[in-house]
Amino acid sequence: MALASDRPDAGTAGRMSAADRKVLAGTMVGTTIEWYDFFIFAQAAGIVFASLYLGPLNENNPTLAQLASWATIGVSFFFRPLGAVIAGRLGDRIGRKAMLVFTLVMMGSATALIGLLPTYAQIGVWAPIMLILLRILQGFSAGGEWGGAALMAVEHAPVAKRGFWGAYPQIGVPVGMILATLVLFLLRSSMSAEAFLAWGWRIPFLLSVVLIVVGYFIRAAVAESPVFKRMIERKRDTATPLRSLLRTNKKQVVLAAAIFIGNNAAGYLVIAFLSSYAQRALGMPAAPVLLATLLASFGWLIFTLYGGILSDRIGRVRTFQLGYGLIFVWMIPMFMMIDTRNVWAYGIAIFVLTIGLGLSYGPMSAMYAEMFPANVRYSGIGIGYALGAILGGAFAPLIAEALLSSTGWSGSIGLYIMGLCVISFIGVTLVKETKGTPLEAENHDPGVTVGRAPRS
Repeated sequence: MALASDRPDAGTAGRMSAADRKVLAGTMVGTTIEWYDFFIFAQAAGIVFASLYLGPLNENNPTLAQLASWATIGVSFFFRPLGAVIAGRLGDRIGRKAMLVFTLVMMGSATALIGLLPTYAQIGVWAPIMLILLRILQGFSAGGEWGGAALMAVEHAPVAKRGFWGAYPQIGVPVGMILATLVLFLLRSSMSAEAFLAWGWRIPFLLSVVLIVVGYFIRAAVAESPVFKRMIERKRDTATPLRSLLRTNKKQVVLAAAIFIGNNAAGYLVIAFLSSYAQRALGMPAAPVLLATLLASFGWLIFTLYGGILSDRIGRVRTFQLGYGLIFVWMIPMFMMIDTRNVWAYGIAIFVLTIGLGLSYGPMSAMYAEMFPANVRYSGIGIGYALGAILGGAFAPLIAEALLSSTGWSGSIGLYIMGLCVISFIGVTLVKETKGTPLEAENHDPGVTVGRAPRS
């Protein structure tokens, strides 16, 4: 039986096979766990960590302690490129599947250990040090996770549906956010603020153990990427994929990073900052805010999936441009709605933002995979994604907090995101349309000049 990617029209009619569904579930489950882990960490950074792990600083200067707490989110991003380099090197040499299982276990284990971590009051300065070390481990594993998931989806996909298949690892972000928000909502609505601060916040971290076990068995059953299998059969593997990547595909790495900056920064406002801002700065009750965020997360899921589908119809570049245009024009109105302190307005404001977020995230797996040749593809998309995350979402909550403190105007945060969206819009506009680019062509056209790639 031919693999999906061997048949250009595979999956365009009829139902997906059981093997197809297994591939899509396997690519989605890892990113779901990754973003579940990241979301609960971000929420804890906004609500818990300043008081529990930065005790003396929080007593003397609560604002500085909160900024330091936000910084714990960003520190892991600097280790994403290292994870991408190592996982990319191994993934381009020994296969996508092995690295997917390894990064999944590493990410989940670090998260569970955070749930067991003693506080500053118990072990002193070792508490924040260990928190940062576990956060670094999360960042390292996340750096290698996304590239492998994206490639497993796209390299298995029929040509005409690469955008749709590639959207499955992308919807792991909203699915992970939905799971994390649901857990937090149930906890915050069923216990006092004191109980949550004392021990309840640990429960979401410990629950990641269940997700690891489920994810491991799903991923272990997924077949290796057919593109990688044929690359090995033809002995087209590269002994030093990173060196080859930097020699031949530097422009693609830079453009991949630029394309992701705006989406990642805006996404981290939803993931980390806005819920905390609504509760701390605006005094809105926690449970309704989390419920509104939960409902908005479904919008993110729907529009991310639709973004992948739309890119199969009108192209990756146009879909990205549409998404970034929507984020740009919505930023200031969004903060005006949130600042009304009305939960309904808050929920609608975030839901509308997810339209642009989905359209500028759904096509990413397909576009990135089509930008790089197979022998350096894992390294290329992983490093580009990791660099974009550093420049985009790594310190977006911290920058947002600093802008709010210095200006007193939430719209300044909107202007900051708008500037990043302009950078990403320009970046994606400089990419030649990749839709339909052969993934195994000997003379792979990476698509860095304006033009049109061959259609399937």
